[in-house]
Amino acid sequence: MSEKLWIFDTTLRDGEQVPGCQLNSQEKIVVAKALEALGVDIIEAGFPISSPGDFNSVVEISKAVSNPIICALSRAVEKDIEVAAAALQYAKKGRIHTGIGVSPYHIQYKLRSTPENIIERGVKAVKFAKRFVEDVEFYAEDAGRAELPFLAKIIEEAIKAGATVVNIPDTTGYCLPEQYGAIIRYLKENVSNIDRAIISTHCHNDLGMATANTISGIQHGARQAELTINGIGERAGNTSLEEVVMAIKCHQSIPVHTDIKTERIYGTSRLISKLMNMPVQPNKAIVGRNAFAHSSGIHQDGVLKHRENYEIIDPKEVGVHESSIVLTARSGRAALKHHLDNLGVVLEGEDLNKVYEEFLTLADSKRDIGPKDLLALVGKYMDESTFIELQEISYQSNGAIKADVKLKIGDKSHQATSSGNGPVDAALKAIESIVKPHYVLEEFLIQAITAGSDDVAKVHMRLMQGEKPYYGFASHTDIVLASAQAFVDALNKIPVKDKVTID
Repeated sequence: MSEKLWIFDTTLRDGEQVPGCQLNSQEKIVVAKALEALGVDIIEAGFPISSPGDFNSVVEISKAVSNPIICALSRAVEKDIEVAAAALQYAKKGRIHTGIGVSPYHIQYKLRSTPENIIERGVKAVKFAKRFVEDVEFYAEDAGRAELPFLAKIIEEAIKAGATVVNIPDTTGYCLPEQYGAIIRYLKENVSNIDRAIISTHCHNDLGMATANTISGIQHGARQAELTINGIGERAGNTSLEEVVMAIKCHQSIPVHTDIKTERIYGTSRLISKLMNMPVQPNKAIVGRNAFAHSSGIHQDGVLKHRENYEIIDPKEVGVHESSIVLTARSGRAALKHHLDNLGVVLEGEDLNKVYEEFLTLADSKRDIGPKDLLALVGKYMDESTFIELQEISYQSNGAIKADVKLKIGDKSHQATSSGNGPVDAALKAIESIVKPHYVLEEFLIQAITAGSDDVAKVHMRLMQGEKPYYGFASHTDIVLASAQAFVDALNKIPVKDKVTID
């Protein structure tokens, strides 16, 4: 039977150290509750002495959640530890996470100390923390570049002092997987009391090795992994929670299991991305927009025949409704037929071949192929077309913020005016007042794609209708116009049978 791997989530501490990603206390509570629902075992809620806001966040998170252990970070300084303990006063299960640098770099250049003094300070910190909580985690900062005999010595002394968990961080993301695994193995073999503590991994991604190093550490005996949602964190980030959890789920040879409810992964990822205003890169493993998207004809044909031909994870396992078959110039007949079938157009044999040749010509010149394009290719126009065209848009932001839009739907024109929190909000509400779509706007990203006073903004939207996503894209120097165009683009991709209600 496999052993339990304790999932330690540090999104709210190490993850929040990303510039521009700071959250207020209320937002942190929202995240903490989502992490609790996800099934994480430990939430590192903050570094209480660093600011009054961080202290308050640890206090409020301690009150708000019940199941996870709430952990507070400190340096090996008594004042830090006292403040951490005070912040944890309402925690049902509290942990103080204290430690010190152990590599030659940290000992000599950062702490300006000696190995003997470092051990003394580390032991003193653990003993002091034990006055406040039973559960004390000791971190050996920059363990990835430490001298192994010294690392083993300080870990042994920390456990003697009362540490229940010993954290072996690859703080700079320096290690290769075999090196990091060897460190964990060395500690297992050379620390006499290692059986009295849980070994924890904490890997950074500076060389893109964080997940691989964490898995290697687990394979060599670590039974706690310190992770963040979406792999966010300082510099190149931390180990991604979703990658480690799904790697374990995919590989039965890794002798551990977790209590993570994997079907909540995607939703939690979206929440973190939205609150921290940090987009997830499209090709990010597990949670990226393209993680389950297929555009190559060979891949599309294989997936449509049997999903596991090209997917090792069922999208539903992580909370994604289904794979995406994206139409591009690399798509094959199987993908084209799949989309035509969804539109109620049945083509076979030579008829399909003719349309496919026309499709390839169109796809070479147009990046995004939608339902209207496909219907045009097969010469089928609906009598009561619901295709939406944005004809005009104007807005004012002086005083009351309003937007006027004119849409052409089929062969009829519609106009509407709406107010909003800003011109973009007003424009989308005006479109909604005409179209009355049944959707949830799940993602809305604006990116500058040129530099200078005439910046071109690229807008990406994802609308959810039920459990199915629809994407809209547009770019323009006018952000309001680009946003409205992206919204209309997404609406037009909803299949006719599920189309919105139009007044």
